[in-house]
Amino acid sequence: MRFGIFVPQGWRLDLVGVEPAAQWGVMRDLARRADAGDAWESVWVYDHFHTVPVPSEEATHEAWSLMSAFAASTSRIRLGQMCTAMSYRDPAYLAKVAATVDHISGGRVEMGIGGGWYEHEWRAYGYGFPSAGVRLGRLDEGVQIFKQAWSTGKATLDGKHYQVDGAIVRPLPLQEGGIPIWIAGGGEKVTLRIAAKYAQYTNFAGDPETFTRKSDLLRAHCADVGTDFDAITRSSNFNTLVGATEAEVQQRLSELEARLTPFVGAEGAAQHVKDLFRNSPAVGTPEQIVERLSEIKALGLGYSIHYFPETAYDTSGAELFEREVIPALR
Repeated sequence: MRFGIFVPQGWRLDLVGVEPAAQWGVMRDLARRADAGDAWESVWVYDHFHTVPVPSEEATHEAWSLMSAFAASTSRIRLGQMCTAMSYRDPAYLAKVAATVDHISGGRVEMGIGGGWYEHEWRAYGYGFPSAGVRLGRLDEGVQIFKQAWSTGKATLDGKHYQVDGAIVRPLPLQEGGIPIWIAGGGEKVTLRIAAKYAQYTNFAGDPETFTRKSDLLRAHCADVGTDFDAITRSSNFNTLVGATEAEVQQRLSELEARLTPFVGAEGAAQHVKDLFRNSPAVGTPEQIVERLSEIKALGLGYSIHYFPETAYDTSGAELFEREVIPALR
């Protein structure tokens, strides 16, 4: 199994209490920390503009600006977004941006891409909120533009959603064959079919039942479109809290609730933590996490990406994960 780690960027209220002028330094130092070791293969950010679980005045730093900054601030680690919303940027423009960041990084960019879902920020930024069919149609056409641009240096498409006519994307990415494409989302009829057609990586839910179902559907789509299911690496994201003892795990969960309470109230914070963390396979002692992730690894999970909500303030949980969980699963 391969491992990635999210860098807090404010979206999940994970830079609260850090002065805005100091936030970039926190993010940079965490990326450099991951870059300096050998536990993590990649660092990741989210592509969002407004905080969750509720929009707030707290900072949310923009994903592709961070990609470029991390590219210049690190030397080894790969750089991804889970995931870029296709409709937030014209795909020919985004292909150009990503190719430039690939050069800055020395060929370390991953393209995590999806249809997008956060209606509040869509409407606030003037994007409307088109139907899922439109959003996924844009995803399909946009990835076609990426693949043309990164393989030939030029893209032309007269699509239903996007029209480009000889858009030049030079220089080509440094990575031979173009930037690896991760299709994120578990939509069974459309998203997984797009993944079957174009992806080197997928990203969908990591609980055993859902992971098995999505994998089976992906396999069927690959058979339909004539691609190699075994050539696609399946990944999942995990909300992660680890403690040496169960009491320490509970303490970390309580601290997370306390940080969220000013924004959503005590009941809302407790419900949010319950929904996203208390049943996560990656919350527990190292032994518990290894046992649960081993089960999903046996089902075909090849890459796990971990979000630690407290790393802007305390890296001890991530350090414990690096020492005791990663070596047992790698």
